[in-house]
Amino acid sequence: MAERLVSTNEERATAFGYPEPPQPDKYSKCVHCGFCLEVCPTYQQSSDENHSPRGRVYLIKQAALGDIPLDEAVIDPVMTCLDCRACESVCPSGVEVGNLIEHARGQIYAWQTEHGRLNRVQQFTLRHLFPYPKRLRWAGKFLRFYHRSGLRSLAHKTQITKLLPQHLRDYEDILPTPSSPTLTTWPTVTSPQTSPKGRVGLLTGCVMDALMSPINEATIRVVAHNGWEVVMPTQQVCCGALHVHAGDRLTARSLARTNIRAFLEADVDYVITNSAGCGAAMKEYPDLFEELSEEEYDLATQFANKVRDVSEFLVETGFEPPKHSISGAVTYHDACHLCHAQKIRQQPRRLIQSIPGIQFEEMPNADRCCGSAGIYNLTHPDMAGKLLDQKVADIPPDVDTVVLGNPGCLLQIKAGLNKHQRHVNVVHTVELLDLAYQQESGLES
Repeated sequence: MAERLVSTNEERATAFGYPEPPQPDKYSKCVHCGFCLEVCPTYQQSSDENHSPRGRVYLIKQAALGDIPLDEAVIDPVMTCLDCRACESVCPSGVEVGNLIEHARGQIYAWQTEHGRLNRVQQFTLRHLFPYPKRLRWAGKFLRFYHRSGLRSLAHKTQITKLLPQHLRDYEDILPTPSSPTLTTWPTVTSPQTSPKGRVGLLTGCVMDALMSPINEATIRVVAHNGWEVVMPTQQVCCGALHVHAGDRLTARSLARTNIRAFLEADVDYVITNSAGCGAAMKEYPDLFEELSEEEYDLATQFANKVRDVSEFLVETGFEPPKHSISGAVTYHDACHLCHAQKIRQQPRRLIQSIPGIQFEEMPNADRCCGSAGIYNLTHPDMAGKLLDQKVADIPPDVDTVVLGNPGCLLQIKAGLNKHQRHVNVVHTVELLDLAYQQESGLES
């Protein structure tokens, strides 16, 4: 049972009675100006003030002050938030809405735990699957068997898949055949051909390595091509982003401790990631330890200062522009936790436009959420589906390829394109750069 904070007679009762509640200095910044309304995806769809950023901040404040109880009127708006942080990009007062949402979800999670109201499937996935790399690898092996054994073909022929909800059928249609995980098939250290500029650690990730390990492999090749030694600490685990988003801060903190120790002991100059959500979560590790010991907070800060998205890292440290031309019309989707949370916008575009022959076309509303948002597309399929339809409609009609920097967005947009019968490739930024380098090497050999 979660520890409760006990109020004295002099203190007003609060609905947020568990450790790590939302902080007054953060929700008191909101002046209710309304700039956030124009960019909030859920408000745009619902026109409901409670489902706007300023509405959610107001509800959080009222619950924290004890003016309203922690009931569905608070829980639904807080949990329906995409945590996309588009509101933070336009807020003149600097309100950290994402931080407030995550701390409020921590209170909701603790309350639901105490009252036995947690979603059992989500609880199993977050606490008994994602924290354990070996279990994720077994899940990947099952998916490979499902694809290669003929079971998938049989399921489609017998139409068993029609028993699934429509949104799950959409994702099953585009689910890739998992390759072997990078962490078990690649050497733990990959050296460049020249004297290394330094040493970086790669977060292989959970979903990324289980379903899309070729993106990790492309990342290793590209970083090594640019003169860096790449190490993959074998003790690393899931970054904990999904747990923070769900409110399970205890598990997120445990995972953070493991990663901090694994990468700092590896003595790396940088920690790089190719997943926007992972990068944002790891840069915010200090928040998980702010109310604990100063020593752990300092270690988390030391770790966070090393974290870079791979596009950010390449532009910051200098990359070699490809010499080989790749023809094609390309557009770019800004993953929310890359552009809004990490403020990384121009770096991926710079990498893409450095490739000769690429015809780059900006996507309208490129930074509007696609509806993936971690596992939001599974927990809130109706809202996610509406946002996905908008995103597909925004993809220019004449492009060959959509480039992006997050695995959840990649699967989500693939599902949307498949649903609307549009034949457009979807690739990670580093995959496109890797292709240019590989073709260049092929010409040289």
